[in-house]
Amino acid sequence: MKTLLAGWLLAGLLLLLLSARAGAQANPTFHTLDGRKLRGPEIDRLVRRLMDSARVPGLAVALLEDNKVRYLKAYGYRNLETRAPLETSTAMYGASFSKAVFAYLVMQLVQEQRLDLDRPLQQYLTKPLPEYEGYQDLAADARWRQLTARQCLTHTTGLPNWRWLEPDEKLRFKFAPGTQYWYSGEGLQLLQLVVETITQKSLTELSAERIFRPLGLTRTSYVWQPAFEQNYALGYDEQGQPLRKRKRTKPGAAGSLETTPADYAAFLAAVMQGRGLNAATKAEMTRAQVRIPYQAQFGPLATVAAPDSNRTIRLAYGLGWGTFESPYGPAYFKEGHDDGWENHSVVFQDRKKGLLLMSNSSNADKIFRELLEKLLGDRTTPWQWENYVPYNYPPE
Repeated sequence: MKTLLAGWLLAGLLLLLLSARAGAQANPTFHTLDGRKLRGPEIDRLVRRLMDSARVPGLAVALLEDNKVRYLKAYGYRNLETRAPLETSTAMYGASFSKAVFAYLVMQLVQEQRLDLDRPLQQYLTKPLPEYEGYQDLAADARWRQLTARQCLTHTTGLPNWRWLEPDEKLRFKFAPGTQYWYSGEGLQLLQLVVETITQKSLTELSAERIFRPLGLTRTSYVWQPAFEQNYALGYDEQGQPLRKRKRTKPGAAGSLETTPADYAAFLAAVMQGRGLNAATKAEMTRAQVRIPYQAQFGPLATVAAPDSNRTIRLAYGLGWGTFESPYGPAYFKEGHDDGWENHSVVFQDRKKGLLLMSNSSNADKIFRELLEKLLGDRTTPWQWENYVPYNYPPE
């Protein structure tokens, strides 16, 4: 009888422990940078209120603590017409999150000494750069010989963001390579050409072999996959109108990534943990390399001197990631923007905390400032430079 009673007590104790663990997983507590405790219901109320106020159809949130995903949830809809819910497994356009993933891949090659950050890229190519398709416009300007991988990753190549944004859609240097910051998708695309030449593999192959499969990112790719068809999100403009879904068939290091909130949160955790990169290589990737003294990342203010606030936080760019200083130590971040899509990620490495936001709405960046502050305790992210103007911000 005593043995039977002891068995019942032990079974009851185990049941209580399992119930407590299940409850903790269902309602985790996140500790913010500024010392607050957040639980799931509180996060839910905040996110839903802001989404309703700014008319955001769908938003996914991941909170990372101790370099692990502590909280992950999707809100709203991936398709307003069918009322299909946005899920953490929903395929979403990553936009310039593509660049951060590519930088992680490039740094693996640097770590293996297959690529030197400061060696002219021309030395890795089999013919002069202007002889490659798409680079004929540079033939009359010998500065292409100066371009390096470091310049591509720090956005200091002097090339435009995209040639098709130029009045004549020609590719040309805006300034001498290595002399200043200017966000450039063209620079990342050039580095993709070099990486594919070195490895003799496409970016699609390389990313699957080196990143997606090792990290278990089963629903992430630089090109559209048939597996995405059953669960993908549409993007919506500022008026809430759906935009045509682009199903990309050509990999682009600067902006073709399709991923899910769960996969990208796992990638972010892997970067935080240093998986795939040794400590020195990761530190090189996430340290400030070039200062950003301008008021805005894009548009006419992208070359106008910045206010004191940007200098105070030492806003800069690392290798594929932006960087800044905060009261909680150094931080690195990456965003992804396009019509109908707004994404943001930031990591405070000394505190081992981070935040991921992914949305299928052009309105979502209007709530990013408040989400950063209230969910993470981040009041340092340069929201004006990012153009994260709140939905209820009074006009100037």
